[in-house]
Amino acid sequence: MVRDSKFWIGMAVFQVAFGLAVFALTRQYYLEPATPISSSPVAVTDSGPGWTEDITAANLQQFNLSVPSQTDMRDPVDLSRQANNYFANGQYEQAADLYEKLLEFGPDNADTYNNLGLTLHYLGRSDEALKRLNEGIAADSTHQRTWLTLGFVNSQMGNTGAARTALTNAVQMGADAEIRQSATEMLDKLP
Repeated sequence: MVRDSKFWIGMAVFQVAFGLAVFALTRQYYLEPATPISSSPVAVTDSGPGWTEDITAANLQQFNLSVPSQTDMRDPVDLSRQANNYFANGQYEQAADLYEKLLEFGPDNADTYNNLGLTLHYLGRSDEALKRLNEGIAADSTHQRTWLTLGFVNSQMGNTGAARTALTNAVQMGADAEIRQSATEMLDKLP
């Protein structure tokens, strides 16, 4: 069957129009800001000296980061990134192992204790989580996020008095308004 020139011109116009429509739709999709996803009351942060940028589990999930296949066990930044990826992907055993390894690089890093404590709680090892969170408080008693996580884990375990104390400290520590708000909301829900 031989097609005439009108058919081919029509086909070309259709292809161009279809391509532009697909381009317009996908372009808009990638230009729209992503909606944050709230996955837990406590953010996961990069750990170690000099890694002050907060990365929440929600942010990692929002970008759907895949877990790299290899980690440089001598690089604390890489370890932290890998641990946070594992946490965001619900691979808590692997995350806990790497957070433990990070403590070798920064044994006084409250962020690492916080992340490890929350991870252990999600693994169902809440007593161990409380131990690590208290070690984080001992390392830095002004670390607002660790107080929040300590309050959260205690409230989940039914330790209302300890939860109230930790959450009150998180509210009073002060600098981060988001943490203060989360702590206040948790306090309001305590019996």
